[in-house]
Amino acid sequence: MCGIAGLILAPGAPPPDPAILHRMIDTLHHRGPDGSGQTVAGRVALLHNRLSIIDLVTGDQPFFAGNAALVANGEVYNYRELRAAMPGVNFATTCDCEPPLHLWLRDGSAYADALRGMYAIAIHERSSHQVTLTRDPFGIKPLYIAQVAGGLAFASEPQALLEAGLVRRAVRTAKVEELLQLQFTTGTDCIFEGIQRLLPGETLHCADGMVVSRERLRPIPPGPPEEISEDAALQRLDQALTESVELHQRADVPYGMFLSGGIDSSVLITLMARLNEQPVLAFTAGFDAPGSVDEREHAAAVAKAVGARHEAIEVTEAMVWRHLPEIVAAMDDPAMDYAIIPTWFLARRARQDVKVVLSGEGGDEIFGGYDRYRRAMLPWWRGGQRMWAGGSFDKVPVLRSRLDGWRDDMAAAEARAGDNGRTALAAAQALDIEDWLPHDLLLKLDRCLMAHAVEGRTPFLDKGVVEAAFRLPDAMKMRGSMGKWILRKWLEANLPMAKPFAPKTGFTVPVGAWIKAKGDRLGPLVAAQPGIAEIAHPDRVEALFRGISRWRHGFACWKLLFYALWHRRHILGLPPEGDVFETLSAR
Repeated sequence: MCGIAGLILAPGAPPPDPAILHRMIDTLHHRGPDGSGQTVAGRVALLHNRLSIIDLVTGDQPFFAGNAALVANGEVYNYRELRAAMPGVNFATTCDCEPPLHLWLRDGSAYADALRGMYAIAIHERSSHQVTLTRDPFGIKPLYIAQVAGGLAFASEPQALLEAGLVRRAVRTAKVEELLQLQFTTGTDCIFEGIQRLLPGETLHCADGMVVSRERLRPIPPGPPEEISEDAALQRLDQALTESVELHQRADVPYGMFLSGGIDSSVLITLMARLNEQPVLAFTAGFDAPGSVDEREHAAAVAKAVGARHEAIEVTEAMVWRHLPEIVAAMDDPAMDYAIIPTWFLARRARQDVKVVLSGEGGDEIFGGYDRYRRAMLPWWRGGQRMWAGGSFDKVPVLRSRLDGWRDDMAAAEARAGDNGRTALAAAQALDIEDWLPHDLLLKLDRCLMAHAVEGRTPFLDKGVVEAAFRLPDAMKMRGSMGKWILRKWLEANLPMAKPFAPKTGFTVPVGAWIKAKGDRLGPLVAAQPGIAEIAHPDRVEALFRGISRWRHGFACWKLLFYALWHRRHILGLPPEGDVFETLSAR
């Protein structure tokens, strides 16, 4: 896991400015504190910060072979198999990210078809001055581009482009509206004016300071559900999950996992315990708020059942107020998911013992776990509802303008997801895999873990698992109100004490209760922020914080608080100054 950045300049542009290169890579130091490297060849610069996970001694980047150079952020889990399939290649290292360079020399842009992992890769072919940028099919690892003075810039995080002065700090208004309503933003355009994402699975061909062409590798197979028996599906699933977890455990450093009380992490710890001789190290977060869902007791029982070592942390209200400005600062591409809070604290604790953490992101999307999928399957006259149909501020009238167009990009993705003969359930899953997964869940995991130089790995988002599970019949995913049916059946056979058919409780963070208790103090501070004054009526914001009476009010307050802190850091360029109250009071 690393941070990468670079410049691809047009003919006639001055050579890359060393000061700009330094600011770009220095901003990404948290992603790779174990070393840095760069190569500048004519009008192209490739930069790399390293978090050493595999091949700790000789794996420094850039890698060079033939007339090409490569920098990468991520892990290619099948690197051993790729090496074995290229017997004539003289590899310079044992690093997982060297084989992609040789594959590119052999196969061109089709090289990514053979990769199994999470990655953002930049390859410079020096004689033609061309650069290939590639992102993994699920978008587990981020990559951003911007057209800048003199050419094109790219980086693992937008803040590298902002801190280097390559892009001015300004928001796309439409994306602010989308963020407030959805809690994440969709598609190619991110919230910063002038910065775009590579979409999951995209390969961009760049030359002379611009993008020349684009290709895209889709993560999920097309077509209707396949015909398969439950026994055959379970056997195939066991093989795919076991192989994926084995691959995701490949590391030359200590690793652990995040354990909640849910199905996905219980499946992971069961498989990890099966594959490891030593006890698995599992981390769980809980909260001190009365009435909040606390998964620590059940997680501890699951860990004990498989012989794992269990470490639980308690996230308190005082901890949140103290560190929330730092947490939000890590989310430069903003996702307002309140799960960033426990994820950040879990990563901070995990870093004391490990550099790699396996996590259950993707289980709901691949196996059909969300209740919104059940509603999407129903006809309207039985209570059916489109996914992401309503926004957070539809019934909270504090914003200055009506947000009528916030769902346009989601509607376009919805139309694409319904193609290829998919059922309503598979289309709903495909829609979440298109945007919610990469632009909320995986972005959250990446930023919160990389803030502490911890690598997050997601075994459910694996080519083999997707091929085994995505086109299963609907009845093996959803039965009545019970999602992830086949995964629950697998867990019932392998770890029944995990209570796989217990009703899904959901994971909640008591931010509404915490904000309500401090509403009189927070309201005026939030309302006074320049970013909030641009989008909302300050008097209504203060009244909202003072009068939280429903869940939607607390959630809207959370989003306004997040945006106030985010705008202060990433648009005004002001660093956090103490806790939430000190930061919002600073001028």
